[in-house]
Amino acid sequence: MSITSAAEGHAARAPQRDPMRPRPFRVIRVSRDARDVATMTLEPFDGHAADAFAPGQFNMLYAFGVGEVPISISGNPHESDRLVHTIRRVGLVTKALCGVQRGEAVGVRGPFGRGWPAPREMEHRDVVVVSGGIGLAPLRPVLYELLANRRQYGRVSLLYGTRTPEDILYRKELERWRGRFDVDVEVTVDRGDAGWRGHVGVVTTLIHRVPFDPATAIAMVCGPAVMMRFAATELIQTGLEAERIYISMERNMHCGIGLCGHCQYGPWFICKDGPVMRYDQIQARLDRREV
Repeated sequence: MSITSAAEGHAARAPQRDPMRPRPFRVIRVSRDARDVATMTLEPFDGHAADAFAPGQFNMLYAFGVGEVPISISGNPHESDRLVHTIRRVGLVTKALCGVQRGEAVGVRGPFGRGWPAPREMEHRDVVVVSGGIGLAPLRPVLYELLANRRQYGRVSLLYGTRTPEDILYRKELERWRGRFDVDVEVTVDRGDAGWRGHVGVVTTLIHRVPFDPATAIAMVCGPAVMMRFAATELIQTGLEAERIYISMERNMHCGIGLCGHCQYGPWFICKDGPVMRYDQIQARLDRREV
């Protein structure tokens, strides 16, 4: 079953929820993926399945007594009994979320926003996934989809860059994917150490190391804004059209449904028109500090 049909089927059965009211989830697992990154696995307290999501969507996570923050969903879209979120500690709320323990409660609103291209849009095409740092987390669900239904797609390449080897996320998963013969996985770091034997350099230097047909390929990019801009430029130079490059935008999202205006980006509200957007739509605005 595709993600789209699974999500539609689940939506038909799910009770109508107030999008502004957090649903309580229990923390069932916490892993420390890097120095300032934690991945938490959640299950609903009420015993019902978690709401279906599409890869690239996000939830608003509520740390009780502290506040709320938007976090991309990083788990498998085919597992409806739980949610997975990977969180980088950058402020008060994310610090609180990274500090939760197994058995504690977290509030969840969502899922919200537009995700990566639907599986049917990628069928029989080469797919290039470019990620930087924590940007691998929003792309992880679409990688699950691509690899679960591998025969439906052309060549699949994952290009991943981090600051140092210690910042690499999902190490065991990356090694497992590297062991497959039907996906290219390239990892680079900005600064290696004595034990690093891999590539050193920015992630955009990997784009020319993997095979794909720019005439039909689709690219999905997530990471720091400057990285996404340079990655899109490199991809366009290969002949890939900007309308087939998708990036995930990060803004200050509060309501999640396009009402409060905190995430306005030109004519769009990132919480509902994004966070995933076509590069050709925002190419002229991406390098502006304020829009």
